[in-house]
Amino acid sequence: MTPRLLPTLLLLLLGGPPTVRPAPPTCYSRMLSLSREITGDFQGLQATEPSEPCVRYLPRLYLDIHNYCVLAKLRDFVASPQCWNVAQVDALKDRVRKLYTIMNSFCRRDLVFLSDDCSALEYPTPVTTVLPDRQG
Repeated sequence: MTPRLLPTLLLLLLGGPPTVRPAPPTCYSRMLSLSREITGDFQGLQATEPSEPCVRYLPRLYLDIHNYCVLAKLRDFVASPQCWNVAQVDALKDRVRKLYTIMNSFCRRDLVFLSDDCSALEYPTPVTTVLPDRQG
């Protein structure tokens, strides 16, 4: 190795890989991740708050941003009079309001509704994964 190449090679090795900046979230990815977080938080709230009887009477909150009825579902949840003074429910309602605003204002053009089955948001069907059949 030439004496000039050694310091350059050493500098490259010690410097590590170049910093990679992730792409900023798109409207769609933000809506999808926030809806999943809200659904998970709601299910957790139902499981951990048996001391608050009002939680039982909150509207069900299973969100599918591809279902047209989700906008009405979000509005109903925020407007529900149950649990006005429960901090966790208030925080959840704030996040639901934020998702509604994102969907109805900022990302309206990015939405593609694939269904309008409102009952699917009340009692969602479990997602099952079917493994491909191996043929050999």
